[in-house]
Amino acid sequence: MSTTIDNTEIYNPRKILDHPSFRIIHESEQTSQLSKEANIAAFYNPKHEIHLVEKPKLKPGPGQVLVHVRATGICGSDVHFWKHGRIGDSMIVTDECGSGHESAGEVVEVGEGVTQWKAGDRVAIEAGVPCSKPSCEFCRVGRYNACPDVVFFSTPPFHGTLTRWHLHPAAWLHRLPDSVSFEEGALCEPLAVALAGIERAGLRLGDPTLICGAGPIGLVSLLSARAAGAEPIIITDLFQSRLDFAKKLVPGVHTVLIPRNETPKESAERIKQIAGVPLKVALECTGVESSVHTAIYSVQFGAKVFIIGVGKNELNFPFMHLSANEIDVSLQYRYANQYPKAIRLVAGGLINLKPLVTHRFSLEDAVAAFLVAADPTQGAIKVQICD
Repeated sequence: MSTTIDNTEIYNPRKILDHPSFRIIHESEQTSQLSKEANIAAFYNPKHEIHLVEKPKLKPGPGQVLVHVRATGICGSDVHFWKHGRIGDSMIVTDECGSGHESAGEVVEVGEGVTQWKAGDRVAIEAGVPCSKPSCEFCRVGRYNACPDVVFFSTPPFHGTLTRWHLHPAAWLHRLPDSVSFEEGALCEPLAVALAGIERAGLRLGDPTLICGAGPIGLVSLLSARAAGAEPIIITDLFQSRLDFAKKLVPGVHTVLIPRNETPKESAERIKQIAGVPLKVALECTGVESSVHTAIYSVQFGAKVFIIGVGKNELNFPFMHLSANEIDVSLQYRYANQYPKAIRLVAGGLINLKPLVTHRFSLEDAVAAFLVAADPTQGAIKVQICD
């Protein structure tokens, strides 16, 4: 008899939505009156609503761990699913769906067969759980981010980790040293994205590097590029406040404000002048077409433009400029094998994530947290929900 575990069935969202204790918490309810044992979560739906729900606190089954989620960051994709209901053609909000995938917490209970964890252990939660079957080539060769049967918590239809009690496979938790806070553990998720990009871009010590975009991913890419020894580093953004933040984070970075009426070629000329040396690597962290063009026009012959940002379904590229300058363009899909490295870099003091958290909310105030995260005028870099 086969003992292969089917994660898509174990984490079938209907088990939550059809459970008799599942309910949407009405705006008029006093969330402060809810029990601290209540499993509150933040959900979005096809009507572009964001609200709190109460869902069951389930017991861990074989190979599972129940985690009290202590910190969760709001990602741009969470806001996008709420506001737009989809990312691309395969990730579509069709029902109530739990948000959040940047989380860390404390082990509460372990299921049958779990020996590596015990109650009280502090963990970072890797939200993407592949099938891990020997028949899956991508899992077998370690590129598990390409697994077609992955359960990625918070990507529809699977519910996310922005909840009080979360069930997770024991194998996809990562131990946090005592010196690494829950907030930092949660930030290891966006850091894993940046580290995957830097690894695949082949960035090396002393490489002159351009980073396009000073949002959360651009900033963790900045911290990672500095730790990797990139020099000089140029970072761009449309907002001076974000560039000022980047300068405080890494004082040696050169900042370039991009006016909305400037062409990519004009921006590239200013970037090249400020850099003073030919740029070998560009990490594009916005996914916006004009920013991708700016990156392409900014780098030298034979350079690498690595696109970390998520953009529209289709983008135009300056094909002949790429061809005549042998510029390689590469992209990434999530990450694989990055969490242990991320935790080591934070614990070892090579990357300081603490300044990135600019706003903190309680779990009961998660809706308010989303409103801040979605409003650029609020000046948030990373909004986190703590419990």
